[in-house]
Amino acid sequence: MTTGPQRAGGGVQSVERTFELLELMADSGGEVALSDLAEQSGLPLPTIHRIIRTLVNNGYARQQPSRRYALGPRLIRLGETASRALGSWARPYLAELTEITGESANMAVLDGEQIVYVAQAPSPHSMRMFTEVGRRVDAHATAVGKAVLATMPADEVAQLLARTPMSPKTENTITTIESMHEELERIRARGYSIDDGEQEVGVRCFAVAVPGAPAGAAISISGPEARMTRISTDEVIPLMQRLASSLSAELSASA
Repeated sequence: MTTGPQRAGGGVQSVERTFELLELMADSGGEVALSDLAEQSGLPLPTIHRIIRTLVNNGYARQQPSRRYALGPRLIRLGETASRALGSWARPYLAELTEITGESANMAVLDGEQIVYVAQAPSPHSMRMFTEVGRRVDAHATAVGKAVLATMPADEVAQLLARTPMSPKTENTITTIESMHEELERIRARGYSIDDGEQEVGVRCFAVAVPGAPAGAAISISGPEARMTRISTDEVIPLMQRLASSLSAELSASA
């Protein structure tokens, strides 16, 4: 049985087109019109309609009353399974980070407009930061979110932030797109992001992006501000960058 013409790189064209359309739907906030998909992908409308109908019939997309198409519920199971697998790969690296720094280490990925935590190594301190795996938070108010946003083109960042209100979590939260662009420039220049009580008062966090992660990912350490201010960024950031690069290499080898 054939599944579509083979491309020069060995991929199946119909499968590549299917994933391209799913990615475009996700980039549009999870819901889009066929005409928008045609404009963004350059594919003929009959081709797009055929692929989308197949996705709808199998539960990976659904048609809204407005006749726009949205991502379907069967993708949730795939995403949850992928998140668990990603978390299992990340945990040894997070455990090393926690052992060296004494603070809780996390890994999070960008999902739509929000950040989802997929793995954690908790601090041994009785007073520690605990972020439940699976928790979703707004990207603009976290170190992991800002680290991921700093890897994205400015226009994509603006589109993402425009789709969700940049509501203040504390008085320190960045709440305008202009201020966020300035913050992202600082992050790119120094190579890591900081959450200084922007998500929770009294909590400080450092994060670095996982280079080359397909969904946008970052690892972080977090703890009470009093302890975190004693951590030398000159020592811990190179460690975090090394672990992020090693994790990236393992993910690439497993792809």
